[in-house]
Amino acid sequence: MERIAPQQEPGEEMSFLDHLEELRWHLIRSVLAVVIAGTIAFLFKSFIFDVLLFGPANGDFFSYRVLCKLSGFFGIDGGFCNTEMPFRIQSRTMGGQFSAHVWTSITAGFIIAFPYVIYEFWKFVAPAMHSHERRHAKGFIFVTSILFFLGVLFGYYVVTPLSINFLGKYQVSETVFNDFDLSSYISLVRASTLASGLIFELPIVIYFLTKVGVVTPQFLKTYRKYALVIVLILSAIITPPDIVSQIIVAIPVLILYEVSIIISKIMYRKEEEKLKS
Repeated sequence: MERIAPQQEPGEEMSFLDHLEELRWHLIRSVLAVVIAGTIAFLFKSFIFDVLLFGPANGDFFSYRVLCKLSGFFGIDGGFCNTEMPFRIQSRTMGGQFSAHVWTSITAGFIIAFPYVIYEFWKFVAPAMHSHERRHAKGFIFVTSILFFLGVLFGYYVVTPLSINFLGKYQVSETVFNDFDLSSYISLVRASTLASGLIFELPIVIYFLTKVGVVTPQFLKTYRKYALVIVLILSAIITPPDIVSQIIVAIPVLILYEVSIIISKIMYRKEEEKLKS
């Protein structure tokens, strides 16, 4: 049954209930896009699991080869040159593998459908913006999606291998063998990729916070040293407890913070010009 949009005269503001109705349909379309993309991912089970998900569990994974060469170049023994991971992945519940298949497909669906989800978000907030701001819709969707995908790739090729390499080889005793549950392994990969994808949205977040007057360039500069500490703490949480891994993760986040300051300067200047005019 086709939805009938509420009638709205030009210049008439929508009521609170009309806004809720619009939000509901934006959310429905977003969820539907995730479900469709997730269904497609569900059908490509072998590629999703054997190639993507379990790729970092193999010693010959691309990231390990690169890290092995870098370790040799800098004369550091990072343990990245082993061709075999000393652990196994197992499922200990009857529905464990099917449940993992479903939820992994949903996660993949969200990643694939992310540009459309952002598009629906933009359509919801666009009516509250000026006409010249609406013209930047394509640029906003493109930049937001690119940052998210870059973050996901960074989480998959950098954060995930570093974590698996450390945790997979860590032993409190030689008598204890690492048998990781399937859900635990998938949770690590999912958290590393999605967390990195969201962290890479920092410039977009700063853009909107500056636009609404919550932060200023001077504020970001003043608290830069505190941001550095927070970034290092986050790096320590999502990576193994060695300084090299933390630096590798911290560097791109710090770069994003500096980019955010530049974006905040531009937005702050534009907002000041609006007030003067």
